[in-house]
Amino acid sequence: MTTIRTREPRELLALIPYQLGFVPSESAVAVALRRDRSRVGLVARVDLADLADAVDGPDLARSLVGHLLADGATSAVLVLYTGAAGMPADARVVQRAVAAFQEEAGPVLGEIAVWLVGPAGYRALGCTDPACCPPGGRPLSDLESTQVGAHMVVAGRQVVATRQELVRESAAPAPARRAARRAAERWAAHLRPGADPAGAHRWRRACLAAWREDIAALASGSAVAVAPVRLGRHVASLADVLVRDAVLLGLVPGCARLADRVVAGYHGEEVGRALGAIIDPVAGIAPQAALLDPARRLLELVDAHAPRARRAPALTLLGLVSWWEGDGARAGVYVERAISAQEDYRLAVLVDTTLRAGMPPGWLRARSA
Repeated sequence: MTTIRTREPRELLALIPYQLGFVPSESAVAVALRRDRSRVGLVARVDLADLADAVDGPDLARSLVGHLLADGATSAVLVLYTGAAGMPADARVVQRAVAAFQEEAGPVLGEIAVWLVGPAGYRALGCTDPACCPPGGRPLSDLESTQVGAHMVVAGRQVVATRQELVRESAAPAPARRAARRAAERWAAHLRPGADPAGAHRWRRACLAAWREDIAALASGSAVAVAPVRLGRHVASLADVLVRDAVLLGLVPGCARLADRVVAGYHGEEVGRALGAIIDPVAGIAPQAALLDPARRLLELVDAHAPRARRAPALTLLGLVSWWEGDGARAGVYVERAISAQEDYRLAVLVDTTLRAGMPPGWLRARSA
């Protein structure tokens, strides 16, 4: 892992969009600094309004500070992205956000530097020196000519304009969506409430087998196209919790046989241990691209062919995959879209709660310990 050091505020401010993958807006970004105050650690973003909220703001600030400390922070910087280079129209929003964060961070991290970034400039909060922070703020063009920016460009890192652009909507052509919808309806009809248990088990096993066949085809590297009828089948099967959980466990190295047991209804201790590979800071392991890449591609195809009301399972799994890879911003977009499609989809709500708490996957927490 590359160690990133920033010894000037403008270098740090130039780094943040590259770390997040997008340009923040109406956001509060907390940055962990380690040891000599120049090594950058965790970069965590929350909505500015949430941090400023009189009820939830203190809890959110406490969670942010806890994650910074767990990451090894010895100091921190708070950067507020607002609609103006100076105070926004309602200065109380900034004041409440800063107060909530400093109350939690000050006793353990000392004095917190706070910067405001707007569409035309940036400045240090409370700075009265016009040579340092002119009335309109320093020009944002200063952030375009930094060592950090040059390093990121050479490394091939890119930044999109908004958070939503991290995940582009990709709907399949209408005829393909109709074919997938009809197939999903046919397959879902095989698992009606009160269905024969033996028949339901055969249905789930067949669905998992079909999933694995398409994963293997995509992983082979050949120019393979998954037919809309097959994708419709996956839309129906992922709506079943047992099949969905088996698909998820199939992404964990060495858990293929466990996935077979899960579709048969097993929910024992082995499932918890397998999930620990994703979430546990002691047992957590980094994801393997060979397993995740074809699964992500198939989930994207399923989502592109699914009717809106059936999108939540695929979108939630895409969010989980992104979170496991350490891309919380992208995961958040997927999960928000899942909840928009089905607001009471339990797994999406659980992942959303995890993201809002700023909790990283197990392997990243272990690395920062």
